[in-house]
Amino acid sequence: MIVTGYGSIATAVEAMRLGARDYLTKPAHADRILAAFDTEPEPTGGPIEFEIPSLAKLEREHIERVLRECSGNVSKAARALGMHRRTLQYKLAKFPVSR
Repeated sequence: MIVTGYGSIATAVEAMRLGARDYLTKPAHADRILAAFDTEPEPTGGPIEFEIPSLAKLEREHIERVLRECSGNVSKAARALGMHRRTLQYKLAKFPVSR
């Protein structure tokens, strides 16, 4: 079981590929965590097939995480990402972030 504060599709897929049965993001309810311990592992019939996320999707997830860490401050997030503020604003306009 994996419990993380920075969940993303890419890390969830990688965790499952490496053998994790459950992937929970914080905040997680205690009932959900306890239920993860109660379940029996299901036998798998072979290697797990997964789709590799695109570079654009990974970039968008990274931008969203940094923007959350900067409390929505675009200028501060742009400095943390090492890009110009207008470039970040362009990317945010192209793929809006839910705050």
